[in-house]
Amino acid sequence: MKPNPWFFRLSLATTALTFFVVVLGAWVRLTDAGLGCPDWPGCYGQLDVPNTPEAIAAANAAFPDTPVDIGKGWREMVHRYAAGILGLLVLGLGIFAWRLRKNPGQPWKVPLALIAIITFQATLGAWTVTWQLKPAVVTAHLLGGLFTLSLLWWTTLRTQAMGGAGRLAKTRGLGVLLAIGVVATVGQVTLGGWTSTNYAALACNEFPTCSLGEYWPDRADFDEGFVLWRGLGVNYEFGVLDHPARMAIHLVHRVGAIALTLVLGFLAWWLWRAGGIGRGLGLAVIGALSLQVLIGIGNVVYNLPLTLAVAHNAGAALLLMVLVTAIHVRRAP
Repeated sequence: MKPNPWFFRLSLATTALTFFVVVLGAWVRLTDAGLGCPDWPGCYGQLDVPNTPEAIAAANAAFPDTPVDIGKGWREMVHRYAAGILGLLVLGLGIFAWRLRKNPGQPWKVPLALIAIITFQATLGAWTVTWQLKPAVVTAHLLGGLFTLSLLWWTTLRTQAMGGAGRLAKTRGLGVLLAIGVVATVGQVTLGGWTSTNYAALACNEFPTCSLGEYWPDRADFDEGFVLWRGLGVNYEFGVLDHPARMAIHLVHRVGAIALTLVLGFLAWWLWRAGGIGRGLGLAVIGALSLQVLIGIGNVVYNLPLTLAVAHNAGAALLLMVLVTAIHVRRAP
């Protein structure tokens, strides 16, 4: 296989931009700028943020429930501009892949599918704003971003041969373990998104206990915490749940972290015992996992500092990319 070097470069650049957009989106959400522009795709009816007295007055009159905050507006619009550029790159990558589809080993089905995926992701972005940060939609938007990132990284890797992968391909049970690891990671990311979008990250403000020295408070309300759909017309900024419901969400996320640590820890050991390149992959899995766990603990201990909170989203993306890399190596061209 002789991959087209320009396709590889474009795919790698698009992957890097996707990682940036995912992290940027987390920063926008965590700085409470998700409704910095109350309409979509513009901002108060224009392509940039209103910044003159006349424009601000007109915007406030048109949207009296969401007065202009220039800082929040620009954070939201920068994210939209970056996402727009990403959409164009994904479109270009899909067209490029289609034109190269007859080349041996050229990935083209996933790049074409990504055009549809990024279109739906843009729709989720619009719903995030127009449905006023509905937790189910915002969580789905996060998962869509990470799914896009994973597929782009997979496409980038598939243009490259990988020496030393034969032993991994022959390791019994590794494919099943990798699949379980990916499912467990996506499940935990979903719980993390639900925790963040319901503003439950500090519902338990102690570690390893939850609150007041209790590991599992009886007052946690699991029924209320996991109602997925509450209808439209509600502004979910800063959350609508009471503390017991948020506490329940946080507790489940902690349990998920323990389960994921066990699953990925076992996967890392299995990769290590395979030898060769598997040892490096095992170290990468355990390293990315350990970093993510430490960041999660730090968010509780240090009262959710913005840097650590954003890093927690970046860590989730990195962990998924490591798992995608392991799957690629096992099935390397």
